[in-house]
Amino acid sequence: MSSFLLPDVEQALSEVMHPEINYSLINLGMIKDVKCKEGKVSLTLKLPLLEVPVKELLIQSIEGGLANLDTAIQVDINIEQMSEEEREKFMSKAKEVWKF
Repeated sequence: MSSFLLPDVEQALSEVMHPEINYSLINLGMIKDVKCKEGKVSLTLKLPLLEVPVKELLIQSIEGGLANLDTAIQVDINIEQMSEEEREKFMSKAKEVWKF
């Protein structure tokens, strides 16, 4: 059975970068409610809008980042839309370092 600790998972997630913004998903406030138990990680991915074009890429990036920690890891990602306040914070940070 895989064994990893929440700080290890949080460290791995802190290295997952947004594909269009020069910040990690953690720094952008996009990853919430991280839990790990018995080889499984569950988390919430908060999106500014539910149908952002990079949604699948974000999911793959999270899964890949956690696979670097342990290839047997099971990942359960819950998708939610950001609140207006969360979206304002996200956009403020995004504008600082937008790649395009």
